[in-house]
Formats: sequence, C-alpha cells, structure tokens
Amino acid sequence: MKIFKMIRLAAVAVLVLTATSMTAQDSMMSQETKMVGGAEMYPSKDIISNAVNSKDHTTLVAAVKAAGLVETLQGDGPFTVFAPTNKAFEKLPEGTVATLLKPENKSTLQSVLTYHVLAGKFSATKIVEAIKKGKGKATFTTVNGDTLTAMLKGKKVQLKDVAGNISTVSISDVNQSNGVIHVVDTVVLPVM
Repeated sequence: MKIFKMIRLAAVAVLVLTATSMTAQDSMMSQETKMVGGAEMYPSKDIISNAVNSKDHTTLVAAVKAAGLVETLQGDGPFTVFAPTNKAFEKLPEGTVATLLKPENKSTLQSVLTYHVLAGKFSATKIVEAIKKGKGKATFTTVNGDTLTAMLKGKKVQLKDVAGNISTVSISDVNQSNGVIHVVDTVVLPVM
C-alpha cells in the first residue's frame, strides 16, 4: 500500500513538473513573439517568412517580390528593416505604388525598398543610444547608400529621409532569425 502511495505521489509530481515546464515554455515563446498585422512574428523565422503573414504589410511584400529582393531578405543578414504598413504606402501620391510595381521601374523600386534597410541588427535601444550620443539625432547609411536620420519625439523613434519627410516607428524590435523589423507609419524616400 505504501509503495502505491509513493508511485501516485511521484506521478503527480511528474505531472506538475511537466505542466510547469510547458507553462514556462509557453510564457517564453509569447515573450519572444510579437503581433504585427494580426499575425505572430516568430524570432525563429526570417524577415520574409514572417512578413508574408502580416495583413498590414501586403503592399510591402508585393513590392519586395516585384523588386526581386525576396532571396536577399531571406539571407543570413543581419538586416534592420523599417517596414512601412499598407497605410504608409497609401500616403504616397495616387498611382505611385502602381507605377513602382511596373517591371520597367524595378531599379527605382529596389532603391526605395533598400532605403528602408540597414546592414546589421539595430534594436530600438541601439538606435536610441546612437540618437543620445549624437545629441538628438543619429545618421545611418542605408543599403541603397543614402542616409536616414533618426531622432526622438517623446519616446518614439522617428526617421527623416533626405527630402525631410518624417516616419514614426509604431512597433519596434520585432526580432527575426536574420535581423529585426521596426514597423513604420510612412514610406521614406531616397534621392531619386
């Protein structure tokens, strides 16, 4: 009888430990993922594999495909991508997106998209540190070769393009296996 009690206690202990371990794993996973456009962004997936699931980034994904940049953004990186939402693209003058998506404008589209990418992984903390070190602003050279200026407005990171247009980071530090995404509310434009 004593042995059955010990076995029962051991079984209960194993169940409790298993449940506790699963809860801890679930908790860790939920802390690592972020919701963007109604979809979880998994740090174990690359930038493109996550972005295709965001309903807020369908225009960006279509543009990346049209520009032939899918393989690049699935590469090792690391990359920092300032990802404009569909609403950000809608702020552009009417017809701009349709024009950029035409095959004959592929190089212009590539220039616009790579202006939203930094080589290396820059967390929001790193960007803010650079802004503070730069006495209120920091300049970053994008993959297309032009510069973006980062600054703070309150606690929000903002980006200023070469034409003076301002974009605000609405969701930061969406970690990816090959970098990080910061969601932005406005498309920034390089010199064209």
